[in-house]
Amino acid sequence: MPDHLRPAILLGAFAGLRVSEAAALRVSDVDFMRGLIQPAMQYPAEPLKTEESRRAIPIPRELSLELAGFVERFGGEFVVTNEIGRQVSPWTIERAVRARRAGVDGLPDGFRFHDLRHFYASLLIGSGLDVKVVQARLRHKNATTTLRTYAHLWPDTDESARAAVAVVLAARADSLRTEGVF
Repeated sequence: MPDHLRPAILLGAFAGLRVSEAAALRVSDVDFMRGLIQPAMQYPAEPLKTEESRRAIPIPRELSLELAGFVERFGGEFVVTNEIGRQVSPWTIERAVRARRAGVDGLPDGFRFHDLRHFYASLLIGSGLDVKVVQARLRHKNATTTLRTYAHLWPDTDESARAAVAVVLAARADSLRTEGVF
């Protein structure tokens, strides 16, 4: 990606922002010191559709520093800008993604910016976060939406249930063995 559009990729892949949210994210919507992104609008300057979409998104220090570096380098009111610090449209971001996806090994032909949001969700789930945390980070209104889209990514519940019962049975057997000892 061109350097000035790299913040959009970071916001999609590591904060789960939608393309219209990334394009409208103002520098004032990011607390770089505390590591919080507080989306307030979508492109061009429309309010977000739901209250849940306005939830703060915690980001790691590394991402905060990287975004701050881009802001310092390109200036302007927005985090994602063109080369001279002006706001870019979602279409500009999408067009850049489409232009570069063929040059990235492993990306499917139909890869789009929104797939970065799916990457973010799978990263959270793969790291062991539960459905309520993933729901909050994706800013879904309810967990049903999160589960409808991502349930297949959580670990096999049959094996988890077997393991939970096995632990209790092992503890019970151990207890029975040692019951007459004391």
